[in-house]
Amino acid sequence: MMYVRFPLSLRYVEDLLHERGIEISHESVRFWWNRFGPMFASEIRARRVERLRSGPQWRWHLDEVFVKINGERHYLWRAVDHEGEVLESFVTKTRDKKAP
Repeated sequence: MMYVRFPLSLRYVEDLLHERGIEISHESVRFWWNRFGPMFASEIRARRVERLRSGPQWRWHLDEVFVKINGERHYLWRAVDHEGEVLESFVTKTRDKKAP
């Protein structure tokens, strides 16, 4: 399920399961994904669409983060939805001081 929900590589899923005491190869994860993955992915997609259509729960907000790029301070602006997914991002050298 981790491979379906998150953008993980097969070997990373193998390592995560190994940390939890489950010995499995990445080829087994690939076989499992080819067999059951489309079914899980369609269920996740259907639930997500149903939640978005059921009402005004869909929200997003704007994040402002200070980052250093090559030793210089820049401003990273991100539009993030209610599930934590980044919708859009933008980096600027200056901050808009007129914005609230």
